[in-house]
Amino acid sequence: MFNSVYNNKKVFVTGHTGFKGSWLSLWLEHLGSEVCGYSLPPPTTPNHYDLLNLNLDSIFDDIRNYNNLSRCVTRFQPEIVFHLAAQSSVLESYVSPINTLETNIIGTANLIEICRKTPSVRAVIVITTDKCYAINDAPIGFKETDQLGGDDPYSTSKACAEFVTSCYQKSFLDSNSGKTKKNMLLCTARGGNVVGGGDWTKDRLIPDIIRNTSQNKTVPIRNPNHVRPWQHVLDILSGYILLGQTLLEGKTSNKGAWNFGPNLTDQRNVLSVVQTLKSYWPNITFKTTSVQKKPAENETLKLNSEKAQTKLNWKPVWGGDKMFKKTVEWYKNYYTKQEISSSQQLLDYLEDAKSSVSWAKY
Repeated sequence: MFNSVYNNKKVFVTGHTGFKGSWLSLWLEHLGSEVCGYSLPPPTTPNHYDLLNLNLDSIFDDIRNYNNLSRCVTRFQPEIVFHLAAQSSVLESYVSPINTLETNIIGTANLIEICRKTPSVRAVIVITTDKCYAINDAPIGFKETDQLGGDDPYSTSKACAEFVTSCYQKSFLDSNSGKTKKNMLLCTARGGNVVGGGDWTKDRLIPDIIRNTSQNKTVPIRNPNHVRPWQHVLDILSGYILLGQTLLEGKTSNKGAWNFGPNLTDQRNVLSVVQTLKSYWPNITFKTTSVQKKPAENETLKLNSEKAQTKLNWKPVWGGDKMFKKTVEWYKNYYTKQEISSSQQLLDYLEDAKSSVSWAKY
């Protein structure tokens, strides 16, 4: 898979204890990579990272700690870096705006600055979000060339992370900058609302549903008409890993920003998602609720992934209702059988991918 470029490669992952980071670390281990993770301790109990019991070098520290981060990167000497460490909640960003801005902006700058001074690093992929875009009403969804912006601290911080990344590319990495670091390619990757087993993050739709249902509670649903680009965690990670493959292969034209979102048919409203989940887990009961004085959230977010589809030959594998079916299956196995089915689901995903995407060919 992925032209075997990850086999025996040193891969540095920030945010490896988070939901996406733990799934990414699992997949990289499967690909034969030597993984070093740098992150705060797992944010919830239970959490996917601890349940996986991964065999990797794990450092618990803050991405804002430049000296400690520098020592870890210098010691490990990675060839590629995936930067997922972030304060990732819109609602939390209203509670802790300074922490959000420092973590997502200064933390990103710290990492890129360290990587450009580390000779072994050939590629860095900075993970941002669909919320980094200024709001527009384009029916085809946001494209990579659309205006960046944000009205809340989280969205603003992620737009700024994009600007920081672009700044470093133009100031220090482009051939005409006068301060070129050879062999390092820099990208950002923007995705939508990720679903899958092992997420217990507060104020996220599916974790809230699972948490309440496991306790036989009715789930309060806010913003039932809000539209989001839903995608399975393995689909978006396949985009990150595929992009990283092309960077390790030296494809300099692939630097810059990339969207990895679902098909337009999977950009559906919250109520539709809840009803689909209930079809796979009838125990789910819910009611819509109105929260007074709630922070503003964008009503519609859609992503256009045409660039990744045409230039990388990337596309989702578990689209449609299957992403929700697999998510429910994971949690059912956990709560009813005490089974952690992540490794098996990864194998199932790879088997399905063989028939539809080129990166999965053996």
